Amino acid sequence: MSDLDNALPWLEALKWDADGMIPAIAQDESGRVVMFAFMNRESLQETVRSGSAVYWSRSRQRLWRKGEESGFFQKVKSIRTDCDGDVLLLSIEQVGNISCHTGRVSCFFNELQAERWVPVDPVLKDPKEIYAK
Repeated sequence: MSDLDNALPWLEALKWDADGMIPAIAQDESGRVVMFAFMNRESLQETVRSGSAVYWSRSRQRLWRKGEESGFFQKVKSIRTDCDGDVLLLSIEQVGNISCHTGRVSCFFNELQAERWVPVDPVLKDPKEIYAK
């Protein structure tokens, strides 16, 4: 355990999975859930330190600062945990109003209709334009 862990006992109160991860839900100011991702201790500490959402990218195996490529950052207003301490809820201000890599407000844009998943939210910006950098 590092000195930083000793200085932040709140990290010990959380229930991390076997891989050292905890699920994190991002909810915007309107109450809409815009994203789900995982955090590890380092990403949560960096989120608290910086005030911007930092997740753990399981596909890239590294810290993922939300908006680092797209420019659509998440300013964290508050962080809560559920009663079991095994899920985080981030209340965020979504800079640019796009959370999803598909160019939509939320990653939760598919709705079950007559046993089919139907995209019900519009694309606000073409992902080719977002990630053309």
